Amino acid sequence: MDTLVDRKDPRYEALVQGHNLRFPESAAVAPARIVICATSAQVKQALQDAIHDGIRPTVRSGGHCYENFTANNPGGVLLDLSLLNAEGRDPATGEYCVRPGAALGDIYQALYKQSGVTLPGGTCYSVGAGGHISGGGYGVLSRLYGLTSDWVSAVDILTVDSLGRVTERHIDTKNDPDLFRACRGAGAAGFGVITAFYFQQLPLAPREVIQVDLHFPWESTSEEQFVSLLMTYGDYWATRGSEPDTWGLFAILDIGARSNGRLGMYIQFCQPDGTVRDVSILREFLARFDKFRPSSRLRGMDGRSAVKQTAQHPRVELGRMCWLAAATGDRSGSTQERAKYKSAYMKRNFVPAETQTIYRFYSGNSIASLSSVVAVDSYGGAVNRRGLAEGTAIAQRASIMKLQWQCYWTDPAMDAQHLRELDAFYTELYSGTHVDADHQGTPWGDAYEGCYMNYPDADMLRYAYWPELYYGQSGLYPFLQKVKRTYDPNNVFHHAMSIRPL
Repeated sequence: MDTLVDRKDPRYEALVQGHNLRFPESAAVAPARIVICATSAQVKQALQDAIHDGIRPTVRSGGHCYENFTANNPGGVLLDLSLLNAEGRDPATGEYCVRPGAALGDIYQALYKQSGVTLPGGTCYSVGAGGHISGGGYGVLSRLYGLTSDWVSAVDILTVDSLGRVTERHIDTKNDPDLFRACRGAGAAGFGVITAFYFQQLPLAPREVIQVDLHFPWESTSEEQFVSLLMTYGDYWATRGSEPDTWGLFAILDIGARSNGRLGMYIQFCQPDGTVRDVSILREFLARFDKFRPSSRLRGMDGRSAVKQTAQHPRVELGRMCWLAAATGDRSGSTQERAKYKSAYMKRNFVPAETQTIYRFYSGNSIASLSSVVAVDSYGGAVNRRGLAEGTAIAQRASIMKLQWQCYWTDPAMDAQHLRELDAFYTELYSGTHVDADHQGTPWGDAYEGCYMNYPDADMLRYAYWPELYYGQSGLYPFLQKVKRTYDPNNVFHHAMSIRPL
């Protein structure tokens, strides 16, 4: 039997909130009840009950949704799938099965310990598989192995027909292939409720990795040096980083307020064979940043800082650590705060106008600049292999970097100011001659590939072309609209940025 939590239940206030404390925005827009499901049968019954009662169902697996897609549901029902969380390999079929409520860190441990394989997914331990995988699933191994959604071979999903009947479907490339493609990247709960992901095969987990943290002297970095730092970073991914022997190298350039001293880089490296016997590629990458006078630290076998060095002395022995320790170490992602996020894909290096805008913002003292960071992730590699876009719902297959804005605060009274200032920064960054004239304020044009649906940003709804920002310009969105019309004809599963029915 599932667990029903209504407003009278003492657990309600704790369970109605996810990790972004901005949502639900008020008690008036919160769901009337929460149903906690631990089996697929319970999910089916809870969904059928919602349809019968004429109320809107929303779905939550890990609770990390960046916008109000699940928690804002006035009078509706929130289907909580966090206890539908098994993962492992079926000894009869050899398939790997991951349930939507499973946390990424638990998945990594189970798959590694059982079979020595992994998902090329995200770094936050507590993120739920349901939203993460259905929205693409990107992480530190994606340059080496592609997106998690690229590996999905089948899906169990509950859909609702025109008469309100819930139907169980096991879909793959032969059974409901259009719906299967949509479930590989279009975003969570847009067509139905996914109750399981299957993988016929998965990549071997690396045997070992090296992790390095670089810290640059932000307080003494001039604008010219800052511009050069970002251009040096982007140039690597636009040139050397496209070559297959570098695909085991992943980095995040982390930029925050100058007054906080937050200007650094996280790097993880292994060779394509999953070892670190040859570290010449890593040393070559680090050497590019010698002129910026970084300090650095290596993480040891226990995941903690083991060796301190400077990048100017690359002959210092680089330490190794077990991949599992790196994957499940110190990135729990469990903090609950008020937050706002934005994203952009880049197909080329930065231009000076972009770097100068970032420099000015983080050298200032606005509320948003002091409470936010821009993470510039390396991208490309195996993600950009030919043919993957046609079988998935991820259109971005030519980018070399992906940017994520993350802004955090605690006082609800400061919501409007944080949102306004961060949006103004983002809009300024993508305005000017470096952006398509008809799409000012957005990452659109020959240099960009729009935005990432797993980092949804409701501000983009102001633009009539927002679906093309997230789903590209090659006809993917009209295809998804047809799938929506076929499998969710009554638009049961909807939110502010869901696929619009035709």
